[in-house]
Amino acid sequence: MTLSEMLLPEFDQEMVHTRKTLERVPVDKFGWKPHEKSMTMGRLAIHLAELPGWAIFTIDKDSLDIAPVGAPPYQPPKVNTRNELLALFDKNVAASRPVIAAAADAHLMKPWSLLAGGKTIFTIPRFNVLRSMVMNHTIHHRAQLGVYLRLNNVPLPAIYGPSADEGGM
Repeated sequence: MTLSEMLLPEFDQEMVHTRKTLERVPVDKFGWKPHEKSMTMGRLAIHLAELPGWAIFTIDKDSLDIAPVGAPPYQPPKVNTRNELLALFDKNVAASRPVIAAAADAHLMKPWSLLAGGKTIFTIPRFNVLRSMVMNHTIHHRAQLGVYLRLNNVPLPAIYGPSADEGGM
């Protein structure tokens, strides 16, 4: 079994769970945040919609500089409706899956680096980036979004088992 074949079932499952969570985000609460240091609900949801797309540049590029010297800072896409949010997520999942599926084991074991201002933050194999910066990062922020939803009395979807709001999967 290839590394891609091992990763894809989990990718598929987590993307289904993430979409179920994004479907609950109330657009009228996009500006809400639980603390002054927290992201707004809208920014967090957009970040979750973007994360699957990270798989593409992880596989296609040797590095990513999140604050390139002399270049404008990254601007997240503008999303104003739940349909736009879900379309962004769906587009990123649909684009990433075949790239992951086509990646050879030898390529996934090649190093990839995250930089900020030209300085290396870390260098690890691409496969590890997919697991940590795409999959685990998605799961982390999906759970964070679940807290935001709970604090706004939005029913949570069942993910790995029943939620307090939904008895079944």
